[in-house]
Amino acid sequence: MKANPSLLIKLLFDLGLWTVAAVLAYAFRKPSMLSSGIPSNVWGYVLISMVVMSLIAWYYHLPRQVWQRVGTLDLLVLARVVVITTLIMFATGFFLQEWLQLPRSVPLLAGVLGFLMMGGIRLATRLMNEQVRRQVAGPQQRVLIVGAGDAGSLIAREMQRHPEAGLLPIGFLDDEPSKQRQRVVGLTVFGQVEDLVAIAQREGAQEVLIAVPSATGDFVRRVVDLAHQAHIRHRIIPGMFEILNGTVSINQIRDVNLEDLLRRPAVRLNTDEIAGYLRGRVILVTGAGGSIGSEIVRQIAAFTPSTILLFGRGENSIFSIQQELSRTWPEIKQIGLIGDVRDETRLSAVFREYRPEVVFHAAAHKHVPLMEQSPSEAILNNVIGTRNVVDLCLEYGVTRLVNISTDKAVNPTSVMGASKRVAEMVVSAGAARTRETQSFVSVRFGNVLGSRGSVVPTFMAQIRAGGPITVTHPEMVRYFMTIPEAARLVLQAGGLAENGKVYVLNMGAPVKISDLAHDVIRLSGAQNVDVVYSGIRPGEKLYEELLTNGEGTATTTHSEIFSAKLGKVDPGTILEQLRLLYTHAQENDAVAIRSDLAQMIPENKFGSIR
Repeated sequence: MKANPSLLIKLLFDLGLWTVAAVLAYAFRKPSMLSSGIPSNVWGYVLISMVVMSLIAWYYHLPRQVWQRVGTLDLLVLARVVVITTLIMFATGFFLQEWLQLPRSVPLLAGVLGFLMMGGIRLATRLMNEQVRRQVAGPQQRVLIVGAGDAGSLIAREMQRHPEAGLLPIGFLDDEPSKQRQRVVGLTVFGQVEDLVAIAQREGAQEVLIAVPSATGDFVRRVVDLAHQAHIRHRIIPGMFEILNGTVSINQIRDVNLEDLLRRPAVRLNTDEIAGYLRGRVILVTGAGGSIGSEIVRQIAAFTPSTILLFGRGENSIFSIQQELSRTWPEIKQIGLIGDVRDETRLSAVFREYRPEVVFHAAAHKHVPLMEQSPSEAILNNVIGTRNVVDLCLEYGVTRLVNISTDKAVNPTSVMGASKRVAEMVVSAGAARTRETQSFVSVRFGNVLGSRGSVVPTFMAQIRAGGPITVTHPEMVRYFMTIPEAARLVLQAGGLAENGKVYVLNMGAPVKISDLAHDVIRLSGAQNVDVVYSGIRPGEKLYEELLTNGEGTATTTHSEIFSAKLGKVDPGTILEQLRLLYTHAQENDAVAIRSDLAQMIPENKFGSIR
């Protein structure tokens, strides 16, 4: 291995400064030495000190420090080297006092002077390097940073060290009273966030950077609105851990925190009673590879069931959740099962072999426009598949069945919504035939932020493509929840175990899709992305509902969950209607399917868009 000349040069430079420090320390204690010449005992002390310093410096890799990037940790290493060398020289002076005639304070003075000179040359080199790079980089964008905490100071230091990014931090804004007028990494905390407009104009800021990774959506919107008033650009840094592990850079926009978009606090459900019906049980999840199904699986695993049966027809998605479980919960037995809920023979074989005790039925088609074009598929998957699951749960004595439904099942205008309403009726009819130890329920919730094909991932993809974001109608509103919220509701519904109930989550006020689109643009830090309107698609409503006109709600033991008061479902009637619907689906008779659904669901809104 070739020697690196720069290491030797830096070591010699340090030794030269250390020598000067030692001589100056002697001269400070004995000023007469400067006029009479340096005696031999001083040179002896200097020589010994250089040898000790070179050995300690090499041991602690001091020459390997990159002076152009020197930081606090580098100076701490330098301090350690100086302290150890100083202590050794102090001991040497004690044992060789007769020859060296060493004043006791010389090693201490030499250590202080040596640290100041060696540390100073490193800092000077770094500052000169940054200045040169800043001049080469050209004009800098003046950046006002919101948040003077760990994230803000980290990003400010990174801007200072990397002028090639074209960003010059000029100061901070922070709502913490104790930070006002303080200096962080050499920059002033000018004031609070509400002062943004005035301070931006006074300091000539060209951009505001939100460096509060834990900021709520309301806080971000507030800062963004103030930035718009000040007519300056705004951006949001990613999370701290993403910065530290190098997965993002200061130039990137962050992924939108989905909980920011809810415009309400995320629901946190009480999970104490959930453990009782999950721990040690064999649990089947249909559609286990989907967005909701896979999150249900993740949350089930925390309650240590004996076995999780992962049932779905997409082999890649089932394989993916299997691998994730193997990494995160290796002690839990899990079995991947490829199959289709429409295939009663395959489904029956699974029940017969594994005897599930709890079933979460998440397998379904969910896209409204696609099901308008393929109504037979909606019936076969969403209705007949649910019938198969219910029948087998009855046959094999499953203690809990939780069916995943949707707000689109309420006063449905689409085939997909109608198919999910009928699926609720199938579960209710099954509940009327259960034993005392069994409980069959449905869970009805709104749009799930972040699920496959849902609106937020679609918006983010459009932003990354440069825009525009497409929204169907400026007045379209929806209820929203996050994937973890949806999964928690499903598990909680199984814990409530009121047979035949349909549970509804309190999701707050509905949100306009156009407002959501603008929130995604702002929270992502994107610039110059327009929102355009494409028109309502077949089967879509302007306004979603959580209850039909004839339904009311009753409270449950959980303040955020209600049960819908449904009309009675006659098992004999619905079974006959299902046979006819199944026949028309097999014949792919779309007109007959719509007619059947209209008869089964009197409150339907087919043919009218509200």
